[in-house]
Amino acid sequence: QVQLVESGGGLVQPGGSLRLSCAAAGSIFSPYAMGWYRQAPGKQREMVATVTTAGSTSYAGSFKGRFTISRDSAKNTVYLQMNSLKTEDTAVYYCHLLGSAFWGQGTQVTVSS
Repeated sequence: QVQLVESGGGLVQPGGSLRLSCAAAGSIFSPYAMGWYRQAPGKQREMVATVTTAGSTSYAGSFKGRFTISRDSAKNTVYLQMNSLKTEDTAVYYCHLLGSAFWGQGTQVTVSS
């Protein structure tokens, strides 16, 4: 069993930054690519960014240049650095082990003045 625990969400003003963390408990973290997803109220969950075990990253188009995903396999943790936040970035952000059924519980990010 794998547990994914997100943290780092909160309230931030437009233009601000937040860094999300996802700590994984369990021994299967290392072989999996990891991803950050988000779900805004009334909308479907969407992919934000992914990172492979080798550290290769990919981003959905609207996030590239503002968000940065990274991972520290030694700490079993994946990060999402979010800069230049906009009100439309308000959502619950989830981490996910790609190709598995494991998701975190989500962390709320609210961008508002």
